[in-house]
Amino acid sequence: MRTYSLLLMLVLTVCWGCNNSKDNKAINTDLIENPLSAENTGDTTLLPKFQWKEQVHDFGVVIQGERVSYSFTFKNIGKSNLIISSVHASCGCTVPKYDTKPIAPGESGQVEVVFDSSGRTGLQNKTITVLSNTQPSTVELHFSAEVVVPENQ
Repeated sequence: MRTYSLLLMLVLTVCWGCNNSKDNKAINTDLIENPLSAENTGDTTLLPKFQWKEQVHDFGVVIQGERVSYSFTFKNIGKSNLIISSVHASCGCTVPKYDTKPIAPGESGQVEVVFDSSGRTGLQNKTITVLSNTQPSTVELHFSAEVVVPENQ
């Protein structure tokens, strides 16, 4: 009897674990066609590839407290869907937004950054790191701004 109850507990645990996997919102790995591995350099001609309009932007002079935004645009010049898995800013003052849907070959997308200059002064240089299924898998975008305090403060 004890063996049956242990077996029943094991079966229920496995079934419960399988049912929870449907709540996982991760990208299906079937969408990512990356022939590179630790053992094999693979054929990179089939991979997606970024072509950025520009990777550096200068906001110029920004008044302290102002929020400014810019969209870094790109085109997928590769041969498979380009998937951005995450975008991170080097500072909490910058909020990135990006296309979460796969970008087909020949299609364009964007990474928008919103910079909040509140509490900042002087020259600001920020980095945005884009993680995707390209090779290399990370790309850095940069922007700068000269934050000035208004004369009446």
